[in-house]
Amino acid sequence: MLRFDPFHDLDSVARQLLGETPGTARAPRFMPMDMFRAGDHYVLNADLPGVDPGSIDVSVDNGTLTLRAQRSLPGDEHVEWVASERFAGSYMRQLSLSDAIDFDNISATYNDGVLSVTLPIAEKAKPRRISIGGTGKAPKTIEAGKQ
Repeated sequence: MLRFDPFHDLDSVARQLLGETPGTARAPRFMPMDMFRAGDHYVLNADLPGVDPGSIDVSVDNGTLTLRAQRSLPGDEHVEWVASERFAGSYMRQLSLSDAIDFDNISATYNDGVLSVTLPIAEKAKPRRISIGGTGKAPKTIEAGKQ
């Protein structure tokens, strides 16, 4: 379902060398997520606390699921920060999906700071019965193994 990103570590090193410390307002940390299968669909839950729901964008293009969001902090004009540990900025996460996903019926909701994306399994990828023909006897049906 997911593929390895060989450039992830290289990007992290480049950001550190260029002065963008992960977790600062300029470079938010990653978007933590969980993913599980429940029956005939997958569910992806991504933590996005404090994100403006209007900034969330979920899209699929050529088998790649892209999640984008923006989190803004209140204007910092005329304030003196005592502590600044909350991350702000753009978040993005991309996942490569297999063709076993029904791309046309992907749905998403955002509640209590959690983005939930439902990825239904395509009909062609679901287990099905296959009829076996024979000579002189009634056909037998066997169930295909689950993937």
